[in-house]
Amino acid sequence: MSEECNALNTNGTWELVRPTPSTNIGCKWIFRIKRKTDGTIDRYKAHLVAKGFNQRPGVDYFETFSPVIKPTTIRLVLSIATSHGWPLRQLDVNNAFLQGRLTEEVYMAQPPGFVDSDQPTHVCNSATQVENFVATLARQFSLKDLGPLSYFLGVEVVPHKDGILLSQRHYVMDLFTRTKMTGAKPVQTPLPTSPPISLHSGMPLSDPSTYRTVVGSLQYLSLTRPDISYAVNKLSQSMHQPSSDHWELVKRVLRYLGGTLNDGILIHRDSPITFHAFSDVDWVGNKDDYSSTGAYIVYLGRNPISWSSKKQHTIARSSTEAEYRTVASTAAKLNWVCFLLTDLGLTLPIVPIIYCDNVEATQLCSNPIFHSRMKHVAIDFHFIRDQVQFESLRVTHVSSKDQLADALTKPLPRATFQTLKCKIGLSNRDPS
Repeated sequence: MSEECNALNTNGTWELVRPTPSTNIGCKWIFRIKRKTDGTIDRYKAHLVAKGFNQRPGVDYFETFSPVIKPTTIRLVLSIATSHGWPLRQLDVNNAFLQGRLTEEVYMAQPPGFVDSDQPTHVCNSATQVENFVATLARQFSLKDLGPLSYFLGVEVVPHKDGILLSQRHYVMDLFTRTKMTGAKPVQTPLPTSPPISLHSGMPLSDPSTYRTVVGSLQYLSLTRPDISYAVNKLSQSMHQPSSDHWELVKRVLRYLGGTLNDGILIHRDSPITFHAFSDVDWVGNKDDYSSTGAYIVYLGRNPISWSSKKQHTIARSSTEAEYRTVASTAAKLNWVCFLLTDLGLTLPIVPIIYCDNVEATQLCSNPIFHSRMKHVAIDFHFIRDQVQFESLRVTHVSSKDQLADALTKPLPRATFQTLKCKIGLSNRDPS
């Protein structure tokens, strides 16, 4: 607590004034235990936070903004750093009041004494630059140097003979303990291929809170596990009214994770700075409303950095339309990561490529003639076609057996799923 108080005073977080009860929002201490990757206690932390939940929207504030880093950014930066052989250093800021000065007055009660802040991970291309950067930050904030990057945001960074492995093994083990699934018999796939998953099957759960908590944990686990993306997407659609059948599927996903506890995303050391992506759709696969599930996986060289499995909002009248909409979503994500790469001072040697296994959708991307039968997807059509014509993007056909995103659109047989899982970029911890 004393470290927190000293850091707040040093940074000039507040000024002491006479109390104004009508505008007082209060504060409280948050205590947390920081643990190592093996679950043992690393240190105890205390943070002082304002009770912002007492403020009234439209009266005490009009807008909110909280900068939160995207998982894609983390994987992209780690991929670049690994491929260049740059050192990674992990720092911990001792207090959470890091943002700019407020333009309005906010009155907070003085704490009786004097939320765990994120542990920023910084990348520089030499040891000297790392030391200079850390020294610069230390002059502005109270820091704790945690040494080489090993564990952040619940993700373990495991050295591997081919690079680094991003794993959430300890997070999965905690999830097993909370759900009392330790020792459950493992299975080979997250979901069964039959019967079809329905919103209306089974009996409604009397208390859905456990279901929602576990599925929320699985959503965070997909930070390093694209192989469960479709399962998490499907189970999340039942959050409003989960049933006994849905809970059995959640337990199956946990059993699958139990058998793949050491799996994670492998960030290769020998990976070129080029973008390509796989885009796929399971057309009208949802038999409840005949919607389609679209998915993509974006790669930086050999490393998967972004993926998504999502139910399409509108009903597609043809497989071409469904595929084309997902290609458009994939192109938007590629645009975003390309701009991010530019912000980092890097340029692409070749144009990004999207691989799609639908011939008509692929041809439509470069077709200069806009067919009237596709006018209901006009925005997506012009969005992609303009990029293809200006040679900032290529859309290429790939055979269905080589479509890696297929594992994120529907349940697959065991052999097919295991093959695609390896091709996607998942790997086991290096036994050596």
